[in-house]
Amino acid sequence: MRLLVLGGTRFVGRALVEQAAALGHQVTTFNRGRTGQDVPGVEAVRGDRENAADLHALVTGREWDWVVDTSGYVPQVVGNVARLLSGRAGAYVFLSTVSVYPDWPAEPVDEASETYECSPDMPGTAEDEANWTAAQYGAYKVGCERAVQEAFKGQVTILRPGVILGPLENVGRLTWWLTRIARGGRVLAPGAAGKPIQPIDIRDLTAFTLSCLEKEITGTFNITAPKGHATFGELLDACRAVTGSDAELTWVNDEFLVVRKVRQWTEIPLWRTPPGTWTVDSAKATAAGLTCRPIEETVRDTYAWLTESGGPLAYDRQAHHGLSPERERELLQLWDRR
Repeated sequence: MRLLVLGGTRFVGRALVEQAAALGHQVTTFNRGRTGQDVPGVEAVRGDRENAADLHALVTGREWDWVVDTSGYVPQVVGNVARLLSGRAGAYVFLSTVSVYPDWPAEPVDEASETYECSPDMPGTAEDEANWTAAQYGAYKVGCERAVQEAFKGQVTILRPGVILGPLENVGRLTWWLTRIARGGRVLAPGAAGKPIQPIDIRDLTAFTLSCLEKEITGTFNITAPKGHATFGELLDACRAVTGSDAELTWVNDEFLVVRKVRQWTEIPLWRTPPGTWTVDSAKATAAGLTCRPIEETVRDTYAWLTESGGPLAYDRQAHHGLSPERERELLQLWDRR
């Protein structure tokens, strides 16, 4: 099939393009060419989705069967793109986020949970995203969802992923844990080893995305691994196994870390105490065909990619993730003296 990917050079967009090309689909990507290399063998069209002339150049003489938007952040901009592509493609998948729910991560959520309010005509630029709060980010994604649903005349699927891990991960979550555990020694492990987690492997997300298009599946879906799919302890044990590390995990309870103002989600990647963090209901996606590989496979393949490729492309969010050695040592010393 003929597939247009808006984005397509890093993380989810790149993984999607690679998988689609491997399946024999004819892929076109549309991006500014600033954040990564094109996947070999695809048609790469340069342009800015905020520039009307660039958009018209993209669609002139081209049509597609499917569109996947992996890089939409501003509702008005997303709506303009969806409106222009309406009639030039039959189906549109928009990659949103579980952050659209104001109750998350404080409470469990499913697709029927309340979302933020945001106009589909909300203006702005993608450059503003770096300064948005979590609530602004979630609200803008709601506006983007509405913009696609209202502007695109064809099949529309909205996917709301939770935490995405796996090869090509550029945020610095699993990659930080692998690097830290590979270094060995005594490692601060947060919370409890048995705490359930439900990250989605990037390849399972992209496979489900293509499956929705192939099977003409429409609607809105949370995309996470099933509840109880893995635990934090299994994740870190897998990191030790694949790195061959002698790291000694010291499990430090949540209260101790919270009192000492350790930044959740960033200073210790993937650690968060609100009860809804890892209780996102994705049963609807599972019923529609989403399958999730074992966490050990995600860790193994991410480490192989990390060591073979030298790691992800530079991305500003990486700097926010991970304990410094000095901070980790200080916390462990305080834990020992408690």
